[in-house]
Amino acid sequence: MINFEKTVDIIHRAMDASMVRRDVIANNIANANVPNYKRSEVNFESELKRALETENQKPVLELTLTNEKHIPNWHPKDYRDVQPRRVLDYASQSKNNGNNVDAEQEMMLFVQNQMLYTLLAQAETFEFAQVNLALRG
Repeated sequence: MINFEKTVDIIHRAMDASMVRRDVIANNIANANVPNYKRSEVNFESELKRALETENQKPVLELTLTNEKHIPNWHPKDYRDVQPRRVLDYASQSKNNGNNVDAEQEMMLFVQNQMLYTLLAQAETFEFAQVNLALRG
């Protein structure tokens, strides 16, 4: 069960990642015709998901540590350590000038990102509305 504080924190982190993604996409669009420019993208959600999953996953055999200098075979990853990460895209097809930005695709990603941000803002509003409802009742 995720508590209110953690939920709001995750929503805020996702909104921050969305703002970073907006800037990266805008930069890609601005450089769509620059020779040899490689587009960037933001990785965040998959890392956040992985960190949240490790909170409940323990190995079948967890080693007992008898000394503080021993290295554990498992430790959960704290979701608060996950940060949005900019990554250069070298895998996609390049145009003749070496640039791999597809302006139409970037515009689609821009709209998707804006919709995600709006959804996250609505989720945050809902969370606070639930608290407000509980306080009134």
